[in-house]
Amino acid sequence: MISEAQFQNELQLIIHNGIREDIGPGDYSSLACIPAEAKGKAKLLVKDQGIIAGVSFAEMIFKTVDPSLEIEIFIHDGSTVQHGDVVFHVSGSSQSILKAERLVLNSMQRMSAIATKTHQYVQLLSGTQTKILDTRKTTPGFRATEKWAVKIGGGENHRFALYDMIMLKDNHIDFAGGITQAIAKTRAYLSQNNLDLKIIVEARNLDEIKEILQSDGVHRILIDNFNFDDTRTAVALIGNQCQSESSGNINEKTIRQYADCGVDYISSGALTHSVCNMDLSLKAF
Repeated sequence: MISEAQFQNELQLIIHNGIREDIGPGDYSSLACIPAEAKGKAKLLVKDQGIIAGVSFAEMIFKTVDPSLEIEIFIHDGSTVQHGDVVFHVSGSSQSILKAERLVLNSMQRMSAIATKTHQYVQLLSGTQTKILDTRKTTPGFRATEKWAVKIGGGENHRFALYDMIMLKDNHIDFAGGITQAIAKTRAYLSQNNLDLKIIVEARNLDEIKEILQSDGVHRILIDNFNFDDTRTAVALIGNQCQSESSGNINEKTIRQYADCGVDYISSGALTHSVCNMDLSLKAF
């Protein structure tokens, strides 16, 4: 996984790009209507229900736009919220509050939706050993915040990007000439380049599970698009030799059954690519 310093840098890049995109050379609506010295106050109002996420990120946005803005937080990341709840107050320059408004709302609405869906999946896995993972199926340019939201919702992060973990999937395996060759080439590459990265290998059937297990150095086997019976068999074959992860078209109706097969992890792209934004608003008062 990436370091905390790398993660914080990604967040700053998202904020600065969001400000560039939305404000550009100036918020002319506010500049035209609101005196520079005007002070105001606004509240973050919940108009939905679920798990709130992005509160700390919103504070980062406000402070980047204007370090003099004051934020009073009432409900923190990971808390359950209902319609009518007030998450925080922000006070200070009215122009600055309005500059930050849309980036704050866009971010928090998306992050809260992801945290809410993740929390639902975590609840479905309650009582099992299985943990829920996100994927790289994220919104371009917004990955760090979406993965942060998964953590807030109680899930765990998979690899952040292509550079912090090796995942040998069907195309890598086919181009390399097979599973054994792909693993051998990967281990040689990591050794030659002095890289310490975990290796995950995707299996498409039970025969591939058996072949993967003949090679050393595999951290986890990705049991991709298996049915329940074959997943149970795969888990039994893998035993304690390495970790197991199920993936592929797993949803609310099937996730518990896959967990009951005994896998260590279930990864789901739906956590980040199939959510409906939480309804939030920033209201002056």
